[in-house]
Amino acid sequence: MPNYICETCGTQYAESDQPPLQCPICVDDRQYVGWGGQKWTTHDALIEKYKLRIEEDCGLLGIGMPNGFAIPQRALLLPTDAGNILWECVSLVTDEAVAAIKARGDVRKIIISHPHFYASMIEWSEALGGVPILLNAADKAWIQREAPQIEFWDGDVHRVSDQVTLLRVGGHFPGSSVLHWKQGPRAGGALFPGDALQVVYDRRHVSFMYSYPNFVPMKSSDIRAMRERLNGYDFADVFGFTWGLNIIGDGRAAVDASFDRFLAAVDG
Repeated sequence: MPNYICETCGTQYAESDQPPLQCPICVDDRQYVGWGGQKWTTHDALIEKYKLRIEEDCGLLGIGMPNGFAIPQRALLLPTDAGNILWECVSLVTDEAVAAIKARGDVRKIIISHPHFYASMIEWSEALGGVPILLNAADKAWIQREAPQIEFWDGDVHRVSDQVTLLRVGGHFPGSSVLHWKQGPRAGGALFPGDALQVVYDRRHVSFMYSYPNFVPMKSSDIRAMRERLNGYDFADVFGFTWGLNIIGDGRAAVDASFDRFLAAVDG
């Protein structure tokens, strides 16, 4: 039986002989159902139709779907002191992408920021040898395909290694998390915020939204809690959720200024 994939959000579901009636992730008010109605595909169909984008993004290997399919996030390979970490996930796995990753060493963990980017995480884990997938427990209910390699972390802080820390910052989802890499790909360290703090198109600020496609701002209280949880973590760079949407240099100052700017706007 196939594992159906939602064409709007890119989430892969458990095996079934018929596609689900609806995608819970897309009917949630943070997302949306495609204008043509709920549509499904499969991993085999994606292989026939698409070629993954595999290239460097500011010094890190990135892997993403081509424009036009689902949410345009890209996964990044982080060569950390905890071993290679695949940060985020996409819907399609190809031999070419797996070979590009393995050429840089084995992946030790897959870590994902929030449910919109769960995508085909089990497919990826299996292709990389059954590596563990680390998710925040607060978002457990959004998993659509269960597997033994899924591991959960609780609370607001999880130390992966001396250099890598996961922080639950909430706001977008209860378990929305960021990865802080103290060393980073460049001197000064880096923050990988998923959608909790989204790098905007001027690449000098971030924004804070409960729903990005539906333009619903995050609560002021959630933004202030996020700011408190990021206190004490320095970083030069901020790697956004998709290609090129990064702040390279002065990232900490850019995030601090963005907190001030956004709170001033929503609080009046």
